[in-house]
Amino acid sequence: MPEPSTLSVAGSAIVYRLHDVGYAIDLDRTRSLLASSDAERTRPGRGEAEAIQIENPPIGVTLGSAPVLIEDEIRAVEISARIFDFGVCALRATIGAPDGVSWDAFGALGAAADSSTELSELMDRELGRLIELLGPAIERPGLAPVTESYVVFRVTRFADGEGRPADPAILTDEHLVSLLLNERDELSAGARRELLPHRFSYYTNELTVLTWDNALVIEPRPHDHDVEYILEFANAQLLELRFYDAVLDRELPRMYDRAAVARRRRFLPMIGRFSPVLAEMNTQVADITETVERVDNALKVTDDVHLARIYGAALELFREAAWRRGIDRKLGIMRETYAMLNDESQAARSEILEMAIVLLIVAELVLGLAAR
Repeated sequence: MPEPSTLSVAGSAIVYRLHDVGYAIDLDRTRSLLASSDAERTRPGRGEAEAIQIENPPIGVTLGSAPVLIEDEIRAVEISARIFDFGVCALRATIGAPDGVSWDAFGALGAAADSSTELSELMDRELGRLIELLGPAIERPGLAPVTESYVVFRVTRFADGEGRPADPAILTDEHLVSLLLNERDELSAGARRELLPHRFSYYTNELTVLTWDNALVIEPRPHDHDVEYILEFANAQLLELRFYDAVLDRELPRMYDRAAVARRRRFLPMIGRFSPVLAEMNTQVADITETVERVDNALKVTDDVHLARIYGAALELFREAAWRRGIDRKLGIMRETYAMLNDESQAARSEILEMAIVLLIVAELVLGLAAR
């Protein structure tokens, strides 16, 4: 097994920061607003990508470059973004590694970039500029506190100690632990199996390895960024599920409090006491259900191809099914509460109607007796 210090690479570390900036983004309007920045609709470019259907492809745009201090060295950082119709802006900071950098130094560069305060501040400024520019295209704008971070180690040339092209198959778990998990101590075999189960190769000279917050993509074709595209999409979907899960966590106690307050308002007619609560709940359930369905249907896989397997593994790794089940369960609680309050309101309406009928009968009897 070659030592990590003997391996060299050419490539870049790509730091992702994903933000929810609003309920939805009009991509046609966005393209018009970004016309001067060569914004374009992007899709995976491989032939097999026909098995991946994207109803409303996101818009990619380059925002510029800037020098940033990383690892005590000023490095050129290119900032770009991808904008999704379900309200997510994914910012990318690409830091090129020196040609022929060692495997260990490459991992250190990515870790340093991910933790760089200066880089985070730069990306925050670029996000602010982008949101301001896209203002007219954002429906119900608002920057959510929930964010997603991810780092992709993109390798375009992988070489052995003699500088000759190397087969990615020589990479063992020990190599990947230092790069993707930033661990220097030796992990147990069980920990390695648990943390590094997702490895994918289509051609012999390429490799993709996924973890929770990092990925290695060895792809010698410099213009092929399909794997990064798929991982970015999966992260954007995860962000939306986490965001709406947090919204429901916040809204459920608030809903109970509003219902309790409405019950105590004895001066209001019983039949209208819950009307504001019911109206708000109905709107929230409809909005969240619509957005989550739009996120789920944003990318569909019709065949078991290489990119589809990577996408499916990313969804599994990010536990998106668990997030979706949590949202469905909380929406179910809201629907059940809505039904309970509505039934209570209907029962009150029936009681008032019955009382009105009784009063009418009594009034008729009294008038009849008075007429005698």
